[in-house]
Amino acid sequence: MFTRHCSSATCQTYIFHFIKEAKTWSDAQNYCKQNYTNLATINNMEDMKQLNKSFRRDSAAAADAWIGLEKKRNAGCIETKDTREWHWYILLGTEYVVNEKNWNSGERNDAPCPENCVVMRMDGKWPCSANWSAICYDDRVILIRENKTWADALDYCREHHDDLVSISDHHMQKWAQERVKMADTPYVWLGMRYTCTLGLWFWVSGQTACYLNWAPGKGMGDCEMSAAMDKKGKWVELSDTMTLNFFCVKN
Repeated sequence: MFTRHCSSATCQTYIFHFIKEAKTWSDAQNYCKQNYTNLATINNMEDMKQLNKSFRRDSAAAADAWIGLEKKRNAGCIETKDTREWHWYILLGTEYVVNEKNWNSGERNDAPCPENCVVMRMDGKWPCSANWSAICYDDRVILIRENKTWADALDYCREHHDDLVSISDHHMQKWAQERVKMADTPYVWLGMRYTCTLGLWFWVSGQTACYLNWAPGKGMGDCEMSAAMDKKGKWVELSDTMTLNFFCVKN
């Protein structure tokens, strides 16, 4: 009952799914959490254009569909258009304040107040309204909150998903960087290891290690060392016998 779309800028990180069945915003969010990751988030106008292009093509999609944008309720509805903030709700309750928006003409008016949820329309604008179909997204980068050595984490990812994550660009880095904040350990394993034989770092997925985000003074390399991400998103080298949370990636 859905089709898939992956935006060109973020194809490594998530896939959109159109859900035809009409639901309230809360029911749609619960459905997306149970079956995928959450209601769709649109990180920038490039995402908006790509999603809208696919949305127009998809004959199964309804004319309007919920996305994961909501305004927190404020008692008394006293905030002004200049002060109120809209938030994306992503994973495990994480919130992102909206920067780029594509409101329909006359919308974001909170009349009647408060209008708390947002739909995407076939014309690409975002009015606030009532009950619609939904757009979910499925996260390809998965934080596994279990403590394992690097080798055991690699085995787990390959058995249950696809591989330990390879971070190939700043889009993937940003996606992982937000999720690392939810880890139970101060570092999270990545799918990068150092080879003493060749004297270089490599991704176990086979991708070339072009994009790098080492912390200052890190990444020099040593035998039996693997890469991990700290809570600020920087990469460090650690002994691969340490037990940490880890990132898997799924196709």
